Amino acid sequence: MNPEYPIYIVSKGRWETRLTSRALEEMNVPYHIIVEKSEYDKYAAVIDPSKILITPEKYNTEYDPFWNDDDPRIGPGAARNFAWQHSIDNGYDWHWVMDDNLDAFHRMTDNIKSEVSRGTIFKCMEDFVMRYDNIAIAGPNYYNFAKATDALPPYVKNTRIYSCLFIRNDIPYRWRGRYNEDTDICLRVLKDGWATLQFNAFLQGKVTTQRMKGGNHEQFYEKDGTYLKSKMLEDMHPDVAKVVWKFNRWHHHVDYKPYKHISLGNRKKDIPLEVNNYGMSLLTRPV
Repeated sequence: MNPEYPIYIVSKGRWETRLTSRALEEMNVPYHIIVEKSEYDKYAAVIDPSKILITPEKYNTEYDPFWNDDDPRIGPGAARNFAWQHSIDNGYDWHWVMDDNLDAFHRMTDNIKSEVSRGTIFKCMEDFVMRYDNIAIAGPNYYNFAKATDALPPYVKNTRIYSCLFIRNDIPYRWRGRYNEDTDICLRVLKDGWATLQFNAFLQGKVTTQRMKGGNHEQFYEKDGTYLKSKMLEDMHPDVAKVVWKFNRWHHHVDYKPYKHISLGNRKKDIPLEVNNYGMSLLTRPV
């Protein structure tokens, strides 16, 4: 079983590793990968060219980096806006957009994390989100953030969704900012009364951006460190975000408490009451 809605991977400088595309291919999940024109040939040498899209230049020139300075760097937001419009143009009401450094997806049951081998995980998340009419953005938590020693609910509402986002196409927002654009878009939808949903029942494995070649590592983090990306978010949302120093580097801290009251919306009346495992079962891998 595969997702009903299209998946887009935004990638830069990672045609050799291509972690997310490898993970999806192993799960037999269809996807598009969006790359820069200058890197098309390198990606086309290792990925089926029919899967590859090039960001039209107008998305780069029209992108809002938030800080109106002389810095020409814009980050991945322009390509994400292209993915959004591409899905609309192809008749979809929702779309998935993913970072290019996700190495696996997992199901968490009774605090046991199991890697999944099919795209059913995305269909499960889609169906749950579709039960409600006020969810704007949803997605899985990070594998490393869902600790097996903690008592975790199956989902948490009204927080940041990162790296793997399921987005409702008719919400009146688009990506902006050079850094932390996922946190920014989640805060904007929350401030307008929409809900977000982060799954603990379903997880994504992510290799830290700063530890991989490509992506925004050389362009942003090697040059800027972590202060500027934290400062931009503080400037975007000074009411709930601030720059803090911890773990020997700068971070942003966001207070999501003002949004915890937001409802997921009206629940559809025709939802079956019985448990549906979508044909998934836990298997023991051979040693």
